[in-house]
Amino acid sequence: MSVSPASFPAPAKLNLFLRVVGRRSDGYHLLQTVFRFIDCTDMLRISPRKDPGIHLHAALPGVPVERDLCVRAARLLQQETGCRLGADIAVEKRIPLGGGLGGGSSDAATTLMALNRLWGLGLRRRELMSLGLRLGADVPAFLFGENAFGEGVGEVLTAVALPRRWYVVMVPPVSIPTSEIFADPHLTRNADPVKIRGFSVAFGINDLQEVVLRRYPVVARHLRWLEQYSPSAMTGSGACVFAEFESEGSAREVLTRLPNDMRGFVARGLERHPLHGLLKD
Repeated sequence: MSVSPASFPAPAKLNLFLRVVGRRSDGYHLLQTVFRFIDCTDMLRISPRKDPGIHLHAALPGVPVERDLCVRAARLLQQETGCRLGADIAVEKRIPLGGGLGGGSSDAATTLMALNRLWGLGLRRRELMSLGLRLGADVPAFLFGENAFGEGVGEVLTAVALPRRWYVVMVPPVSIPTSEIFADPHLTRNADPVKIRGFSVAFGINDLQEVVLRRYPVVARHLRWLEQYSPSAMTGSGACVFAEFESEGSAREVLTRLPNDMRGFVARGLERHPLHGLLKD
């Protein structure tokens, strides 16, 4: 038995810069980045069940239900809390897949936040962040809920205040596996670290970008086009590239010039995650 579902947003993120500064003995890469939330969001409709079943409606093409991050998040939360309730979950995908915008991680984080509330568990932010890290390195950033300077594998987070900005985000027609880029032998793994107070000097630097551009010429083409109008960079491990603008009008003017064979959108930078208030610190 279930009840009427509630809707919960899962915003995308941009990496305003991304440096690979080392590698741990377990193979995970040490990063520095700034996460910025944007108002491109997936929407999750979630309702609790009185039985322990976790039911996903309309699974992603090519992704087995057992591997779906929302399902994994819900089951991990059950396992760690002993909760005997379940959930019906439906995801309306708006964030491009495999684009470096963090859609899967954001969906997982929203699932944890929503079910923590719907199941009445009362876990605090840091507790959910610890669980989220077991699902993926970007998940804690969405649970942290504020634009943040990220270190470690991305889980050491410090809130940063960012100015009001708009972004043109280009969506090349390719999905890039993160593991493929981090495994590339040509990837720089020992970049000089930057300090949080001076991170703006690193804006637009992405140590993964060179590898992606070499492997995926279509991403390079999109980046070259966007760079005509403003300094541009890739987010995450790609494929999406973005440029920052001070006004919505400036961003939308660029988008009107988009070639017919390219796709993109305009997004507003958010001050914090729209569900930030669901968790206690």
